[in-house]
Amino acid sequence: MVQSFIQNLRYALRQLLRAPGFAATIVITLALGIGANTAIFTLFDQVLLRMLPVQQPKELVRFEWSGSFSGSTINFGGGTKDYFSYPMYKDLRDRSSAFAGVVAAGRTAVGISWHDQAASEDAELVSGNYFDVLGLRPALGRLFTSHDEGAKNSNPVVVLGYDYWKTHFNAAQDVAGQALLLNGHPFTIVGVAPQGFHSAVYGYNPRVFLPVTMVEVAMPWMVPGDDFNSHKTIWLPMFARLKPGMTRQQAEASLGPLWHSLRAQELTAYESGPRFEEGFLNKSHLSVVDNSTGFMPERAELRMPMLVLMGMVGVLAAMCAVNVATLLLLRAAGRVREFSLRYALGAAKSRIVGQLLVEGGLLGAMGCVAGLALSPVIAQALVRLLMNADQAIDSPYSAAVGGRALLFSLVLSYVVCLAFSAAPALQFLRPRLAEALRQNTGTASKSSQRFRKVAVGLQIALTILLMGGAGLFLRTLTNLRSQNIGLQTSHLMTLKVDPDLAGYDEANIPRVESGVLEAVQSVPGVQATAGTTDPVIANSSSRISFSVQGHPEIEGEKMDFENAWITPNYFAALGQPMLAGRDFSTADAKDAPPVAIVNLTFAKRFFGSPQNALGRLMAEGGGNGVKYDLTIVGVVGDEIHRDMRDKVAEGVFRSYAQMPHPAGLQLYVRTAQTPQAVENAIRASIHRYDPKLVAEDMRTMEEQIDRSV
Repeated sequence: MVQSFIQNLRYALRQLLRAPGFAATIVITLALGIGANTAIFTLFDQVLLRMLPVQQPKELVRFEWSGSFSGSTINFGGGTKDYFSYPMYKDLRDRSSAFAGVVAAGRTAVGISWHDQAASEDAELVSGNYFDVLGLRPALGRLFTSHDEGAKNSNPVVVLGYDYWKTHFNAAQDVAGQALLLNGHPFTIVGVAPQGFHSAVYGYNPRVFLPVTMVEVAMPWMVPGDDFNSHKTIWLPMFARLKPGMTRQQAEASLGPLWHSLRAQELTAYESGPRFEEGFLNKSHLSVVDNSTGFMPERAELRMPMLVLMGMVGVLAAMCAVNVATLLLLRAAGRVREFSLRYALGAAKSRIVGQLLVEGGLLGAMGCVAGLALSPVIAQALVRLLMNADQAIDSPYSAAVGGRALLFSLVLSYVVCLAFSAAPALQFLRPRLAEALRQNTGTASKSSQRFRKVAVGLQIALTILLMGGAGLFLRTLTNLRSQNIGLQTSHLMTLKVDPDLAGYDEANIPRVESGVLEAVQSVPGVQATAGTTDPVIANSSSRISFSVQGHPEIEGEKMDFENAWITPNYFAALGQPMLAGRDFSTADAKDAPPVAIVNLTFAKRFFGSPQNALGRLMAEGGGNGVKYDLTIVGVVGDEIHRDMRDKVAEGVFRSYAQMPHPAGLQLYVRTAQTPQAVENAIRASIHRYDPKLVAEDMRTMEEQIDRSV
């Protein structure tokens, strides 16, 4: 049998060498179908299936809560239910008995200065037991322990991400013990995270890890309200490891009484009525969900596109199989006389069918190899779509074909190979020798002709399905790209300037930002320049609870709104129409009465019209003790804020000069000519003003929108 297979294989090679163009067509067709499927599955596996690279990932769980809430949320995706306050984390960590450990981790960006080189990098604020509960060991030095989570601002230590250590520190073995600056504050490097591990937040690739107690250095805007110790500020996802033998259902049941008790304690911080108490306490529940694949806020958004793409490339693979089967059947039709003579000379059916299956299998193997070579190229393009172009190099997603993707590719290749090899083989199961031998040239039988007709019809149907799906995708993208977001996006450029990265303290940040705005405004061709702490179409959100004077308190009503601190001329720079009142000016300084501008949706909800909103008073926060000292001086047109799929919601804008703790600004520059024509001049103007400042992420608004889409 082995000898027969070898003979068939040699004969198949000779047949393919006699028709190299035919063989190349088959291989390229299969490579396209198999390569696309393998590439999509590679990303599908990473986003939806792959477990975290930690010890016993199946023991990991995550918490979600339900119920009423009134406070502020700092999140990086997902819903309010995914985040907790630091005091709640400590209570659950110390008082729950179902877990081997409970950890917390929050995302932010910090300015890192090393050897006089400053840049904004992603960071993760983690509890002291973070690495221990995940079962990780350092690549160098040590990782955090519970002792590193001491008093607030008391332990400035940092662990480097493995990739960041290799690329920015040249994998230096003596890096532990050295100091670097984070937001202008000295931190001591204590170790390097293990290779292959990025974060418990899947899809996030922090450059550094900081103790959660250093949050006020990493996130200085949390200082004014002592948000670190506030039950009303939720900003931390929480994870846990189940004790041996404990199930998620058992753990959730055991947490019920504790959660109710902790919520009852938190309720004392609110001035509320029976309805809020009912939703906050009695209708609140803490759920324990699987976290073996890591917390990924984008997973819900990516699941359906990934499933649709898998279905589409599955159709593509089916089309490739039908195409190849048709080609092989046509080729086999020209070999009817050859195989008929072999039958007449005594060849067995199994030998003929085996010969055809070997030829098909050989083509399938070659197509599989070519597809595996093509799949990383396609996967890399998909990685660049999942991540920003400048993040793709350090992306946590890999274009390499893993073991599961390789197995998927082999199984797919085998199925496709059988599908297209069976067609010509079935044609010769019932040979008509007399009829075939009388013909000077081989012609197809009626059954093979029927198969070809069915195959052509199937190809047309699959093509229509693929083209229809592609058309729907294109229509969706076109609709997203062309919708009115409330801004004039042409001739608009955006960039980030953060004085923190240059070592400036909080007291000097407003002066530096003002100088940068003046420097950019002086560039020829620049029409308007302004800045904000809450960028547009950047997948970011900053929401704060407000009270409106005269608006009756309604239990459970959502009163947290988008909150941005902006400089004068902000709306002129973005092309956002002022509907009533005035813009901010230099007179709205720190010692002047607090003022606010609201959007049209806000004005209509609370006052009926833009004109009625002018002069009305608001207050930050809620409850009976708030001070209504924030005067509405203007109403501006609505904008789509977070991303292109976002809906218009209430928004509040406040004067950047009155911000209690100023931070870096996202600048918007409106130009007379194309933004690219003045890009270098803008960079040069910032450099002339202060060589230590860096203009980061400079791009046109159209490019920003393309990223969102």
